[in-house]
Amino acid sequence: MKKHVNYLVFIILIILFPIFITENYTLSIAIFAGINTLLAMGLSLLMGYAGQASLGQAGFYGIGAYISAILAQKFGMPVLLSFCIAALVSALAAILLAIPALRLKGHYLAVATLGFGEIIYILLNELGPGGPSGFGDIPNISFFGYKLTSPREYFYVIWGTVFVLIIFSYNIINSRIGRAMRAIHDTEIGSSAMGIDVAGLKIKAFILSAVYASIAGSFYAHYVTFISPTSFSLFQSILILTMVVIGGASNLWGAVVGAVIITILPELLRKFDELDVLIYGLILIFFLLFLRKGIVPTLTERLKRKGI
Repeated sequence: MKKHVNYLVFIILIILFPIFITENYTLSIAIFAGINTLLAMGLSLLMGYAGQASLGQAGFYGIGAYISAILAQKFGMPVLLSFCIAALVSALAAILLAIPALRLKGHYLAVATLGFGEIIYILLNELGPGGPSGFGDIPNISFFGYKLTSPREYFYVIWGTVFVLIIFSYNIINSRIGRAMRAIHDTEIGSSAMGIDVAGLKIKAFILSAVYASIAGSFYAHYVTFISPTSFSLFQSILILTMVVIGGASNLWGAVVGAVIITILPELLRKFDELDVLIYGLILIFFLLFLRKGIVPTLTERLKRKGI
């Protein structure tokens, strides 16, 4: 029942936000928050539930953006089809990375995925259209001949996608596969002894995370209509990790909260000029020191103690 209430409140907020907030600038920030939420959700499933550390999410983010943009702009392919092909390419890349990399654990796995992200960044920088400068004139998203042009339309489509994927993700989490993923997170040896296909499930979690990042990348490319490799660097992977850690890796709603906070925070700190980076760092340190489990899990525990 509580889960359905969360869904209802979330969809009401999505519907009402553009009605009361009409400034294009604010809507654009909300759109980027939605894109970041997709990225954080994918990493939350991989890290918070399957227990696999990754610093390569920006690589899949870049694959989704570039493949979708190139197919739509250079080859005139329908945008929805380019989304699907980009997601498929990201899934294949995830398999190629996961098979050797998931033999590693902990920090070693994080370093391996970091290397993957850097390889993708270099490839985009050297071989991507426009090289380091990037390229533009990427077509807007269109559905059966209807083209999205206003920030409000993009807001509804992107956050609508977030809502659908939240429901999809929780269905996975609450299924037999999701329970097996959580078991792997706790102990891989024990899970293997219980007959769980540890390697197979880890690869599936990796693929799912990559597809989420690819969808986010495609949305980013077709909303901004200009992309360059700098948007998919190591810094972006660290930013995604920060979103998940602050919101709470063990809770999917934490990914949403963390993504929204990290997207809005730099905008709120702009007025502090050169002190914004210092304040930003202090806020992050505060969260890591006093809310180690993340905002959502910590608040959830406190509410349970109070019987709410």
